[in-house]
Amino acid sequence: MSPPTVDNAGLGEPLLANGKGATALANGTRHGDAGAVPTLRRKKKGSKEETYWVDIDQPDVLESAPDLENGSGGRPLLLFRNKKVKRRILYPYRILILARLIAVILFFIWRLKNNISDIIWLWGMSVAGDVWFGFSWLLNQLPKVNPIKSIPDLGALKKTCDLGEGRSSLPGIDVFVTTANPIDEPILYTMNCILSILAVDYPVDKNACYLSDDAGALVNYEALVETAKFATLWVPFCRKYCIEPRAPESYFELKAQSYICSSLEDFITDHKYVHRKYDEFKMQIEMLPDTIQERSDTYNNIHINASFMADGTQWPGTWIEPTENHKKGHHASIVQIIVNQPSHTPQHGLPVCANETVDFSTTDVRLPMLVYVSREKHPSYDHQKKAGAMNVQLRVSALLSNAPFIINFDCDHYINNSQSFRAAVCFMLDPREGENTAFVQFPQRFDNVDPTDRYCNHNRVFFDGTMLALNGLQGPSYLGTGCMFRRIALYGIGSPRRRADGVTTRTNIFGNSTSFLRSMLSPDQEQEMSLKLNEMAISELVDVMACAYEVCTGWGKDVGWIYNIATEDIATGFRAHRQGWCSKFCTIKPDAFRGTAPINLTERLLQIMRWSGGSLELFFSHSNPLFARGWLHPIQRVAYLNMTIYPITSIFIVVYGLCPMMWLLPGEFDIQRPFTRYVLYVIMIILMIHIIGVFEIKWAGITWMDWWRNEQFFMIGATSAYPTAVLYMLVKLVTGKGIQFRITSKQTSANTNDKFADLYVFRWVPLLIPTTLVFAVNVGAIGVALGKVILLNGSWTAVQMRHAILGLIFNIWVMALLYPFALAMLGKRGKRPIILFIVLPLAFVTVGVTYCAIQYFLL
Repeated sequence: MSPPTVDNAGLGEPLLANGKGATALANGTRHGDAGAVPTLRRKKKGSKEETYWVDIDQPDVLESAPDLENGSGGRPLLLFRNKKVKRRILYPYRILILARLIAVILFFIWRLKNNISDIIWLWGMSVAGDVWFGFSWLLNQLPKVNPIKSIPDLGALKKTCDLGEGRSSLPGIDVFVTTANPIDEPILYTMNCILSILAVDYPVDKNACYLSDDAGALVNYEALVETAKFATLWVPFCRKYCIEPRAPESYFELKAQSYICSSLEDFITDHKYVHRKYDEFKMQIEMLPDTIQERSDTYNNIHINASFMADGTQWPGTWIEPTENHKKGHHASIVQIIVNQPSHTPQHGLPVCANETVDFSTTDVRLPMLVYVSREKHPSYDHQKKAGAMNVQLRVSALLSNAPFIINFDCDHYINNSQSFRAAVCFMLDPREGENTAFVQFPQRFDNVDPTDRYCNHNRVFFDGTMLALNGLQGPSYLGTGCMFRRIALYGIGSPRRRADGVTTRTNIFGNSTSFLRSMLSPDQEQEMSLKLNEMAISELVDVMACAYEVCTGWGKDVGWIYNIATEDIATGFRAHRQGWCSKFCTIKPDAFRGTAPINLTERLLQIMRWSGGSLELFFSHSNPLFARGWLHPIQRVAYLNMTIYPITSIFIVVYGLCPMMWLLPGEFDIQRPFTRYVLYVIMIILMIHIIGVFEIKWAGITWMDWWRNEQFFMIGATSAYPTAVLYMLVKLVTGKGIQFRITSKQTSANTNDKFADLYVFRWVPLLIPTTLVFAVNVGAIGVALGKVILLNGSWTAVQMRHAILGLIFNIWVMALLYPFALAMLGKRGKRPIILFIVLPLAFVTVGVTYCAIQYFLL
């Protein structure tokens, strides 16, 4: 149950909610006045979306399995339950899909029989476009006919894995966090991600966190050291009071901060102390660049300009003053265990005393293992961006912890629900399909998106619709972050049901590290991390991090994350699916993970361009879903095909968007005759899409605004990012040169006093040219139509007037879809959308008057 909220909360004190649903408000009462009773306003229980789902009949245990001798006391418990859409929603939904398919086929037949047009080549192009639209719609719709929702059962997991006396049989998890550089990806975001991982509700000795710093920046390393120090306070505080979420930046921003304890006064005191320490921690992080610069200046002399660590030794990574072997793209490998492996038994802290401000005498103060990793880089090697960094993490973690499961995060994400790891493990350990599950994907949620979600950052139609629907097949695709992977699946080894023999290790596939090959033979057994570095030569770690390690091996193709494709996540998940693995889509409340999204239009479109370009790369690679061999469900293959070719749709959308240019000509030109019937057919087919959308909105649990924003941003992307990606792909096919995409910047240059200030910054880039042209053409078409009405007043026939009205409906529809783009062009003035409704009529009138003037002088 969500905690209730309190009216009239003061700004000076935190709003607190305890675990039983009662709230305590410090504002208006003294800290010692714990008996004050605040005013409560409880939220309504239940979820509207659940009214459209029904449980699939299934037993609580796997009846076909033998009895187990464990805490479950019998046959293995089922660790998740499946739900299906109720028949009253699902059957009409399927019938409508079939009806629209028939309508589209009849529409094509009608167009071919009535091949009458004023411009026959344009008619041919429009027919080709309509065929492609129908084909791409079918590819998108088929995988949605059997949506399944899977709900993890944490209670059953506890019964299965709880051994009593604080012991647990839960499997180990290695958590990978990747950061490219501290400029585009703010350090504070990364450190909050790390803190949330260290504080997650999972056995401490079964959790290890690896930070991959691809910049080899000393500031990232020292920030991680400071984070480990602050974690000794933050992590026990989270455990003591069951804090949610466990990223301090997000937690302290909450108006209502939850807790579980018996003493409000103790919590308020500890809360204030921890908050103050976090502010000090943030100041230390902000001052680190200056601190490192001052320290280095002290140690440096005229012969060297190195960057120095706190102990006075030279940093082996990149230096502030770049030089050979110490610059971006050219530095040695670095691995450092910041926090060693904890013991297997809980260790309680100290009570309040002279040196201890917070009482942790009944709280486990252990921290999970924390490791800093920066791979070797050299100009003569292609380092394969994020995929290459995670493959190095995969090998390093195999030598240090070798957990059977891996979760990877982008550095701007954090754990929002401390039970999320346990939720994912439910699917991995389930006795039905657990051993054949390669990965569990969570939806991506974001904190910094504006309330109206102008640029569809939440992408709810995709996450809550498309991905949920794939749960009824082999499962969702891998989406790059917030995903738990089975280690053995990342090694490119097929699922048990498709694998006749055991795991084979070959140096020509996995590399020549003996320790790494040995770790593969026991993928479900964690290493003894505390003794590992003493027993193993450091050269083994350095070896697997070397640039040359992957040369002449299967890494990047058959092993690990896939290379040479911008969407390495989709390609890696596709490989797992065609090797017979399945996947699961997991949604829990509160959201498992949350992150930061680019709310600036330019950054958002550059992100979309990278994704769409990577999708096309996948289609033209050895992982082409149309021809790739393997154990793919036929509809799963259709889903992947749709994911790889959808940018091609933009070619026809741009052409259609520019068709109103014909209004600028003096005569009347029809793409298809009879024009009225043609337009009515098109309107009917489009309306059927939205009627189908009504049902998807219901079972996906999204809103009409989510649906409409998806439609709008698809139009914006289809006239900007998608055609640019198609162009880049054509260049690659001709020249053989790959597509170079930069990472999406998480920094903002806007005014920090306004949380959404970057939303109103308009940065011009060439990919916006087609969108601008389409918008201008449709504005011009309406203006010219207005001018023609003035010039031809009384001379138009009823048919001509009807055609003009139908044409204007199309113009208005295109402009409505491009409405967010128009607001973006207004810049800061876009804060007041009413301005757009003043500017547009003025533009119509201006174009109309100009058209009349030109026609007057020409005549």
